[in-house]
Amino acid sequence: MKLKLHLDPDRKVSLKVSKQHKVEFRLRQLMVPPGKKISLKRDYSPGFTGGYHDKTAAVEQLAANVERLAELQERLYADDRYGLLIVFQAMDAAGKDGAIKHVMSGVNPQGCRVTSFKVPSAEELDHDYLWRASRALPGRGTIGIFNRSYYEETLVVRVHSELLAKQKLPPGDVDEDFWRRRFKEMNNFEKYLVHNGIFVLKFFLNLSKSEQRKRFLARIEEPEKNWKFSTADYRERAYWNDYQAAYEDMLRHTSTEVAPWFVIPADNKWFSRLAISAAICAVLESLDLKFPEVSKERRRELQEIQKALEGE
Repeated sequence: MKLKLHLDPDRKVSLKVSKQHKVEFRLRQLMVPPGKKISLKRDYSPGFTGGYHDKTAAVEQLAANVERLAELQERLYADDRYGLLIVFQAMDAAGKDGAIKHVMSGVNPQGCRVTSFKVPSAEELDHDYLWRASRALPGRGTIGIFNRSYYEETLVVRVHSELLAKQKLPPGDVDEDFWRRRFKEMNNFEKYLVHNGIFVLKFFLNLSKSEQRKRFLARIEEPEKNWKFSTADYRERAYWNDYQAAYEDMLRHTSTEVAPWFVIPADNKWFSRLAISAAICAVLESLDLKFPEVSKERRRELQEIQKALEGE
């Protein structure tokens, strides 16, 4: 089996603006080329909308994608050969929770599980850093969603070295080689999953600093949003540049043919949700998912049961 993500990077995402005109972009425009050194500021605009300006039309297309995703999930469950792991990473207030809520609103909860990775517990710190992620992996026929993930082990612990010190690692220098080793371990982990039929789809929601400020202020000014605001999130804003550098290095070294990263523009939530839903549908559609075929013997049995029921 050739290792690759089942997704055509040249797939077009189209939206009708009128009967005579439509706009479209290709998923490739959002992908991070494997091994390429990138600049989030230069190469990926948080305000990109693929030429879309009609929010209402985009919301309607999202609804169609959600409906299609529900159909594909049923096939995924019935086919029972593949699983799908969807990874979300982002700065605070980028819209991860909202994207998960809206994009996955039509799926059957029995076939989908969301796991949020927060500060590691004492038990988790007594294991290797991939242990808690391994325990939450989706099975065949199901979709698993990681709201943050094992990639935090190259992000927050890189920005805050005191967190890494709590992991009780063997003695050694925390230098560039250390982070390259972690990147390689994660790449190998994802290759292992794909070898076993669990495909990995990764989204980084790319939010601008100015839009984050706006969303933080909204959470303070609107009483019904106060519960969403965290003082800790505000404090992390002071490390914005450090996080951007950490994300750029992580994206460069862990975007692979097996599991590429998609940098999703996050300043417009309606567009980010549209792009995410399109990518998920594209992956599932490429898997040639089928409902199990019924044998001739089973079909005859069902026909006999049908006659008996109709004769009651």
